[in-house]
Amino acid sequence: TSSAAMNVAKSGYRVFSANSSAACTELAKQITERLGVELGKSVVFQESNRETRVDVKESVRGQTIFIIQTIPRDVNTAIMELLVMAYALKTSCAKNIIGVIPYFPYSKQCKMRKRGSIVSKLLASMLAKAGKCSDFIGSSVFYPKGLTHIITMDLHQKEIQGFFSFPVDNLRASPFLIQYIQEEIPDYRNAIIVAKSPAAAKRAQSYAERLRLGLAVIHGEAQCSESDMADGRHSPPCVRNTTGHTGLELPLMMAKEKPPITVVGDVGGRIAIIVDDIIDDVGDFVAAAEILKERGAYKIYIMATHGLLSADAPRLIEESAIDEVVVTNTVPHEVQKLQCPKIKTVDVSMILAEAIRRIHNGESMAYLFRNITVDD
Repeated sequence: TSSAAMNVAKSGYRVFSANSSAACTELAKQITERLGVELGKSVVFQESNRETRVDVKESVRGQTIFIIQTIPRDVNTAIMELLVMAYALKTSCAKNIIGVIPYFPYSKQCKMRKRGSIVSKLLASMLAKAGKCSDFIGSSVFYPKGLTHIITMDLHQKEIQGFFSFPVDNLRASPFLIQYIQEEIPDYRNAIIVAKSPAAAKRAQSYAERLRLGLAVIHGEAQCSESDMADGRHSPPCVRNTTGHTGLELPLMMAKEKPPITVVGDVGGRIAIIVDDIIDDVGDFVAAAEILKERGAYKIYIMATHGLLSADAPRLIEESAIDEVVVTNTVPHEVQKLQCPKIKTVDVSMILAEAIRRIHNGESMAYLFRNITVDD
C-alpha cells in the first residue's frame, strides 16, 4: 500500500511480529506505536497438521527487518514461527534481520547437567543459521546468514551471550521494577530485598544497592535432589588385574546434605520483596513467602522480569501468603491475571522501542544501560 511505502521511506526499516496468536502480538503493537511505524503485514498460522506457515504480504527487499517474538506457553511453536519468519524474510531478500526476543526461551538450560545438553547454545546456532543459503539466485546474489543481531531482556545467565556468533543486547527490566517499588509500594523504605536462594543473591544485591535497602537470603530451601542413578558414576575403582597394575583410586565425593531452612538477615516487621528473573512454577516462591511470614515479614511482594506463570501458578499465588506479584509484559499473561488479581504488570515496551531506534540509527546502546529514564 502507499501508506506502507511512505512508512518504510520515512523510517527506513520494518517491524514484523512472528506470533500467530493475537494475544502475543500485543507487545509488538505497543512497540510500533511508540516508534510511530506500522506493524509489517504478514500472516503466521498453523496448518491442520500443526506445521507453521508464514506469508509475508509486502516487499522487504533491501530493508532492515526487526522481528518481535514473544514466547507464549507453546514455546516450541513460537521458536518455529521465528525461524520460519526469518527464513521467509531472508528469501524475500531482506538486507538485515534483527530478532527482538524479550524472553529468550530455554535460557535455564544453559549448563551441562549429567548427560543432558546445553539447549540455549543449540537455539543460538539455529537463529544464526535461519535463512542461511549456499545457493545463488541467478549468478550474483548470495544469501548471507540468518539473524544478525538480537535484542533480549534479562537473560537467565549473562554468559548466554557468548553462545551467539553475532551481537546480543541484553536489556534490563530492573529500572522499571524499581520505579514500581518506589511509586506503588507504600513505605517501601521499610522493605528488605530477599533472594529466595543463594543463586539469586547477586541480582537481589543489585536491587538492594539501588534502593538503599537491606538484603536477606533464604538458604536451605527444599529442592529436588539429584537422584543417584545407576549410570556408572558411582562405580568403584578398578580392581587389581592380572598384570599387577592397579586402577585409579580416586577420593570419594562427599554427598550433599541440605541444611535446615534459614533466613540470613532480619525480616521481622519489614516488607519483604523477593526478586528474580523468571517466575514460572511458583512452589518455591510460595514456600519462601511462608518462611518470611513466620520470620515476621508483614507483606510479601515478588518482582520478576518474565512472568511465565505456568500450570496452577495463578491459583497457588491467590491462596498463598504472597500479597502481590509484579512482572513485566515480556511474556503474555492476561489469562493468568484474570485468574489472580494479585498479578500486576509493568510495561517495558518503551526500552525495547528505543533499542530498535538506536540500533537502526547506529547510536550507542550504552545509554540504555547507564542513564535510562522510565518516564514516557
